[in-house]
Amino acid sequence: MQKLVILFAFFITFYSFAQQQMEPVTLKPGDKAIPFSLKGVDGNMYSLNSFREAKVLVIIFSAPHCPTAQAYEDRIIAIQDDFGKKGVQVVKINPNNPEAVCLEEMGYSELGDSFEEMKIRATDKGYNFPYLYDGDTEEVSIAYGPIATPHAFVFDEDRLLQYVGRIDNNEKIGAATQHDLRNAIEAVLKGNEPPVKQTKVFGCSVKWKWKNEWKEKLDADWKSKTIPLEDIAVAGLKELVQNNSNKLRLINVWATWCGPCIAEFDELVNTYRMYYGRNFEMYTISTDKPEITETVKAFLQKKHVAVNNNYIFSSDNRYDLIENIDSQWQGAIPYTLLVEPGGKIVYRSQGGLNFLELRKAIVEHPMIGRYF
Repeated sequence: MQKLVILFAFFITFYSFAQQQMEPVTLKPGDKAIPFSLKGVDGNMYSLNSFREAKVLVIIFSAPHCPTAQAYEDRIIAIQDDFGKKGVQVVKINPNNPEAVCLEEMGYSELGDSFEEMKIRATDKGYNFPYLYDGDTEEVSIAYGPIATPHAFVFDEDRLLQYVGRIDNNEKIGAATQHDLRNAIEAVLKGNEPPVKQTKVFGCSVKWKWKNEWKEKLDADWKSKTIPLEDIAVAGLKELVQNNSNKLRLINVWATWCGPCIAEFDELVNTYRMYYGRNFEMYTISTDKPEITETVKAFLQKKHVAVNNNYIFSSDNRYDLIENIDSQWQGAIPYTLLVEPGGKIVYRSQGGLNFLELRKAIVEHPMIGRYF
């Protein structure tokens, strides 16, 4: 008997795991809304019953890092503004598991998809609707079956699905000519069926927690990269800061004996990995003595600093370094600059970096941007 119980438990576990590996099936028009209980960025718990007074419930699966999702943020806010007084409630759910999001996928945002980062995005954009987190278990998202972010589901007063699909027919801001979500909401408010009940969607694929092979591969490939290190003199410094490239350039000055420098290197590398696929590049300059070049290189190798290039200043006169990097620099390290082509410094930081601030400065620069 005991063997049968163990065998049955194993079968249930295996079946559950196998089910999770399958691509979720999207709810179809006419299906009933599935109950949920999820935490919002305001700290409150929300269920389907929390919105029982709404004549129309619009659930949109969306995530902070996705450029398509970001392109639709203002449109979603406007929908709640325009229809809220008519009994429509928009609810946004983040379906993504943060650990399944590659750094290389985050090149259009300063944020990933964690609950804490959701709170930042909701505050920055002034969300006028609940924003709920489903990234740990993804049980609700699996049940509803979003294909991409954003993906909209419109339920009537009886919580039957009346429309599922895109928000409109063009992610480019101001270019849409067919407003499917608005049309569906208006029809349901009037007691009618939407003119279109289901559409395909375009956006970032949902980052299911069991689909992390690509992230693991990218992380492994990154750790296998060769780490460059060269000497740089005053003439090279001037050329570096002048930035004759066609990319936004990040320059970080550091040393192996500098605690804040060492502490921030992991996030510095992560920042580079986020944006190096865009019009972006990064260089580091060590202020260590040239005779400990091997120590510097070993540290860079340990931290996997496979950036455009790493330099070690070739002179013992650190004031030559200070004066030729930035006249505003007072000499404390770490020191970080963001330089446009032509040499204009658009961001500078002395001391430990605020990475949210730095990444926002990068992604909001016209050479980078949040959208395709």
